[in-house]
Amino acid sequence: MREPIHEIEKFTDLKDMLNKTVEKFGNRPAYVFKTEEAEKFKEITYNEFKNDIDSLGTALINLGLKDKRVAVIGNNRYEWAVSYLAVTNGTGIVVPLDKALPNNEIESLIMRSEVEAIIYTSKYDEIMEELKDKKNTNLKYFISMDLEESSNGIISFKKLIEKGKEQIENGDKKFLDAKINPDVMGIMLFTSGTTSQSKAVMLSHKNIASDLMNISSVLYIDENDRFLSFLPLHHTFECTAGFLFPISRGSSIAFCEGIRHIADNIKEYEITIMVSVPVLYEGMCKKVMKAIESQGKTKTVNFGMKLSNVLLKVGVDVRNKLFKQIHDNLGSKLRLLVAGGAALDPETEKFFNGLGIRMAQGYGLTETSPVIAVEDDKFTRNGSIGKALPELEVKLKDPNEEGIGELLVKGPITMLGYYQNEEATKETIDAEGWLNTGDLAKIDKDGFIFITGRKKFVIVLKNGKNVYPEELEILINKIAGVTESFVYGKEEEDGNYKVSAKIVYDKDIMKDIYGLEDKEEIKGKLWQEIKRINRTMPTYKYIKEITVTDEELIKTTTKKIKRQEEMKKITL
Repeated sequence: MREPIHEIEKFTDLKDMLNKTVEKFGNRPAYVFKTEEAEKFKEITYNEFKNDIDSLGTALINLGLKDKRVAVIGNNRYEWAVSYLAVTNGTGIVVPLDKALPNNEIESLIMRSEVEAIIYTSKYDEIMEELKDKKNTNLKYFISMDLEESSNGIISFKKLIEKGKEQIENGDKKFLDAKINPDVMGIMLFTSGTTSQSKAVMLSHKNIASDLMNISSVLYIDENDRFLSFLPLHHTFECTAGFLFPISRGSSIAFCEGIRHIADNIKEYEITIMVSVPVLYEGMCKKVMKAIESQGKTKTVNFGMKLSNVLLKVGVDVRNKLFKQIHDNLGSKLRLLVAGGAALDPETEKFFNGLGIRMAQGYGLTETSPVIAVEDDKFTRNGSIGKALPELEVKLKDPNEEGIGELLVKGPITMLGYYQNEEATKETIDAEGWLNTGDLAKIDKDGFIFITGRKKFVIVLKNGKNVYPEELEILINKIAGVTESFVYGKEEEDGNYKVSAKIVYDKDIMKDIYGLEDKEEIKGKLWQEIKRINRTMPTYKYIKEITVTDEELIKTTTKKIKRQEEMKKITL
């Protein structure tokens, strides 16, 4: 088992976690916001944050929602965070819903989860009015984050907090004194997919608390760090790593204003840490490299990286000084980038680490709260997801001759099961408590885990060889002008599969770099690049057919390719 490298604050549940953070860092900022005045920010302290949570929780209990299920849906914002902890820390069970779902799927998940109240933003006014009229769900309370005054059966979030504050002042301690059972379901999360395929994952306070403490034991953050919240909060990766993790350590959080504003927000808020998906970091990497190239400084930067790597071996770190201009352009305080949710290009990780901006790749599943493994502050191995967290056990199921097998995990972060789906639970967790991740991996002699691909997406050829789409996609995505790709097996008449790729290109870059605008000419150029990639691989991995497009691939809200949806488009 991996050894912790940092001392941690121990807590039993999320309420205990918050109380300990407030005790230590009550007067420090929990959230930071822009104001109308340039370079002037509004801060909400941990004391204020907890007061709002206590007030909302008290009001929710007085509505009759003790031990009931409450859904939360909306963009990343302060009220979302308050709602989540107000429900979990003494009211009942929180059900975060995907903000990008169409109305019919939102309705379906509300029915499946049997929630009795929902807290939402004004974007969902229409669907909430419909549900209020239909009366086909268990919903009794509709709570709007944006409504100034309660009206027409819709409760104002703001007024509810004011009511809860009054109730506490009058001696109501039902929420403040509520005891948390860390071993029962406190959070219900739906996996991505259509409503018929998505499963409701049951997580406990113990699951989340264990994950938070384990992450803290290998990745150091403190009250001086500031996170930029970008990925959707309903997703367990952002919720645990980008929300609850900084809260557990007294760090502060700022909300990103949108993908186009990331670069500015990092500098404006003096962000030190970001938690995001590889596609974002790979895009940042390409932009930095392009800027370096346009300034004619590629050789200088490459030499600087080689020099700094030599000096690092003797304990001298000059990266901040050597690459000061790059650091200033990215954000002078930025020190740690955590990647998860998909495979990270090893070259991107190598590039940022070479600049002196630490990049750590992690891995996990909704079913594991979610983090299973992450590179730490002491031991890293480029291309790996690090080692399993200290309290976890991992092993490979039926490894092949290459040492690749399905990754299994066991430990306190493992879900309670799928809600009302005993059969799927038994398929995922065996009698001994080992959870099947569905991902293929190899583990080296030092315990570093390398994910090779999703088990169900592996292309199994007639000769018994396995082709891992993600491995090829990383190579294709490095081609200048390519924004993303999707590798799949195209079934042939003899029952074998032809390794094929759908490649998405950027029209402007294709014109700038290659002087090409015609789609067939672009395809011809990309096919030349694919043949170059083929020459670097064994013949059974050769990509034998490509299609090209400038239309973005179908993705989840966390930017994962919806492979089954893409396959449907291809086979139509």
